Amino acid sequence: MITTVIFDLDDTLYDEIDYCRSGFHAVSRVLARLSNLSCTADAFACLWKQFTAGNHTATFNAALDELGLACDDALIAQLVEVYRSHRPELTLPSESRLALDTLKKSYRLALLTDGYLPAQRLKVLALGLESDFEAIVYTEELGRTCWKPSPVGFETLIKQLNVTPETMAYVADNETKDFVAPNALGMLTIQLRRPARLHTGAAPRQGAAPRLRLDKIAELPTLLDRY
Repeated sequence: MITTVIFDLDDTLYDEIDYCRSGFHAVSRVLARLSNLSCTADAFACLWKQFTAGNHTATFNAALDELGLACDDALIAQLVEVYRSHRPELTLPSESRLALDTLKKSYRLALLTDGYLPAQRLKVLALGLESDFEAIVYTEELGRTCWKPSPVGFETLIKQLNVTPETMAYVADNETKDFVAPNALGMLTIQLRRPARLHTGAAPRQGAAPRLRLDKIAELPTLLDRY
């Protein structure tokens, strides 16, 4: 019987691309101040074009080249810090809010998220999620080696909540890393496939695929009731 539901954050409870858009707006405002750009729209347009074209690793470098701005390691580091530390403009989707409110009536809820601090904390704050979860584990606080697919974050929640893996469900999006550890621990794993999700790769190895898949978070309460 499932008594505890653990959620991933990015591309599970909201669309991560909304965070990316918010971050690029913050970076574009800094670029406009540092250069002679007439407005932030020019910088944002270049950043967004690079990112949506699939350049997710050197977005800033490519955008600066396109804008004709001098690029060095110090500037890139500054822009990365702006992106990660900005206060994001995010709204929790209504279907996620309804699902959480419904599930709280019957299940204990927890959150497990990878990513850089303070970015993940600021996302949770912007989405108004802190009060929804009995426990929140930011794997960055445990050490970079504890990011998924490491089991450490999941084991931490098991101890904090004093539950067994067989009574836990984990809901996440990324088939390449999210489900390896909870599968091995014996949790029920559920992939939520949001249409705008950034990571769409298939399971890279045996044991990485989720047991169940959903296209809408609204379907989650009914699915869990079966277990």
